[in-house]
Amino acid sequence: MITFYPDIKLVHIAAAMISGSFFGLRAMALLAGMRWPRMAPVRYLSYTVDTVLLTAAFMLLTILPKALYANGWLLVKLCFVTAYVVLGILAFKPKRRTVARAGLVVAAALCFLQVYCIARAHHPLGAFYLLMG
Repeated sequence: MITFYPDIKLVHIAAAMISGSFFGLRAMALLAGMRWPRMAPVRYLSYTVDTVLLTAAFMLLTILPKALYANGWLLVKLCFVTAYVVLGILAFKPKRRTVARAGLVVAAALCFLQVYCIARAHHPLGAFYLLMG
C-alpha cells in the first residue's frame, strides 16, 4: 500500500483545499443572508468532500500508523480538524444570530488555517512556528 502513498496524499491535499474553499464560500453566502448554503444538495456535496478528506487521512494513517504518535504535530492537527468540523456544524445551524454565526465562521476559519500551517510546518505550533521560523 506504500506505493499508493503519493496518490492518496494528493487526494487528501486536494480534498482539504476543496473543503476549506467550499466552507468559505458557503459561510460568506450564509452571512450574506442567502439560503442555498443550507440546501440539501449543497450539504451533501460538503459531506462528500469531507468524507473523501477523512478517508484519505485514515488511509495515510494506515500506511504509516506510527506517524500519529511519532511526533506531536499530527495529533494537534487532528484536534484542530475536530474543532474546525464542530465549529462549522454550529455555524450552519439554523436560528443563530448573525453575530454568533460570524464568530463561529471566523473561529472555524482560524482552525482551518492552523491545520494548514501545521501540515506545512510538520510542527505542533503551526502558524506560530512558521512566523517564528
